[in-house]
Amino acid sequence: MYRDPSPTLFASSNGMKLAYDSFGDAAAQPLVLVMGLGTQMIAWDEAFCEQLAARGYRVIRFDNRDIGQSTHLAAAGLPDVGKLLAQALSGVPVNPASVPYTLADMAQDTVGLLDALGIASAHIVGASMGGAIAQEVALRHAKRVRTLVSIMATSGAPDLPPPRPEALQVLLTPTPTDRAGYVARHQQVMKVLRAGRDAQEEALDAPRAERAFERGLNPAGYARQLAAIIASGSRRERLATVRTPTLVIHGDADPLVPIECGRDVARSVPGARMVTVPGMGHALPRATWTPIIDAIAEHAVWTD
Repeated sequence: MYRDPSPTLFASSNGMKLAYDSFGDAAAQPLVLVMGLGTQMIAWDEAFCEQLAARGYRVIRFDNRDIGQSTHLAAAGLPDVGKLLAQALSGVPVNPASVPYTLADMAQDTVGLLDALGIASAHIVGASMGGAIAQEVALRHAKRVRTLVSIMATSGAPDLPPPRPEALQVLLTPTPTDRAGYVARHQQVMKVLRAGRDAQEEALDAPRAERAFERGLNPAGYARQLAAIIASGSRRERLATVRTPTLVIHGDADPLVPIECGRDVARSVPGARMVTVPGMGHALPRATWTPIIDAIAEHAVWTD
C-alpha cells in the first residue's frame, strides 16, 4: 500500500472533515491550494508544493468534500448529471436547491479550513473547479483572501466556448472502481487533458493513479461535485465586484476549459492580470511548474 510522504491531518470545517497537509514554515504567509473536479489534493504534486513553499509560503493543500480522505456525502444521493447538463446547455438555469451542494458550500469549506487552522486570511490558488471555488471565496469572503489565483478555470458564463468533444467525453465517462480499470482510465483522461504527448508525464500517470486509488475513490462524489458546478451557474457579473488582486493562469491548448474562458475571468475582474502558458492543456505537467510558480510568487505578495 502506498504511504503518503507527508502526514495527513484532519480539520473540522463547515460540517465536513477535511484531510489536509502543509509544506514550509508554519509562520510563513499561508497559501491554500484548491484542487479540481473529482481530484484529490495529491494532484498538487509534493515537489510543486515544496518549490512554492521555498518562495516564502506555508503551502496548504486539502481534499475537497466528497473526494479522497475528506467526508464522503453518501447520504446525499446520486444526482442525474446528464439531465442537469442537458438543462443547463438548453439555457435553463439549474435550481441550486436541486443538487446536494454548490460551489458556494465548497467555498465555505475552504474558509472553514482557514478557521480551523487559525488563519485570518491567505493567498487562495485554485485549479479548474478549484479555481471556481477560489473565485467564490473571493466573492463571498473577501476579507479572508489576500490574493486570488485562478488557474484553468471559467466564470461559468453560458456563452463561452464548450469543451472539445474528446474532453467532454472523458469528463462524462463513468469512473471504474477496480484498480486496473481506474489506472487505465486515468491514463486515457490525462492523455486527452494534456492535449499533447509528454513522455515524462505519461510515465507518471500510472503511479499517480495507483496512489489515488489507494487513498480512496468516490465516483458518486465526482457526480455530486459536477452537479455543484452545473448548478452554480455564471459568476461573470459578480466577478466585476471583486477587489482582491487577481491573477489568471491558463494554457493556450486547454481542451476542457478553452483559453477564452480564462480570458473571460481576467476581463471580468477589475485589474486582473493574465498569464498564458504556451502548450499547456488542462493539467499541471512539470514543464509548466517554473512559469506558474514564478507567476504566483510575483503575484502573491503579503501587504497590510
